[in-house]
Amino acid sequence: MSTRFQMGKVQPEAYKAMNALDTYIRTTSVDPIHREMIKIRASQINGCAYCINQHTHDARKLGETEQRIYLMSAWHEAPNVFTEEEQLILAITEEITLISEQGLSDELYDQAIEVFGEEKTAQIIMIAITINAWNRIGVGLNMHPAL
Repeated sequence: MSTRFQMGKVQPEAYKAMNALDTYIRTTSVDPIHREMIKIRASQINGCAYCINQHTHDARKLGETEQRIYLMSAWHEAPNVFTEEEQLILAITEEITLISEQGLSDELYDQAIEVFGEEKTAQIIMIAITINAWNRIGVGLNMHPAL
């Protein structure tokens, strides 16, 4: 694959805006491990190796286990590994990431509001939106993890 430009160099103001979103999501009430789970799962779906590498590393630094990281892509088949809250977060992440399939379903939206309330649900959605945007930069520009 050919080397492509770096977004931060070609569009520094856009990159600055993306970094501002990252700064915002760090201020939310969403647990840091849950933020990384959202980033990992969306990145798995989008096939962004650069982001998967970065966020699995970040999750490990926060104390996430290897087992849970490995099973995140198959969380539907590992319900005993993830709490009900985490399963809800992963489901929201999947529906936001795969938005063209059905959008965020009424059932999942209602469940999220009941469990998290409007503010935290909005924060979870914004984290998913942000990592999806980063994934599009990473995949679109052929970014790869450093070895």
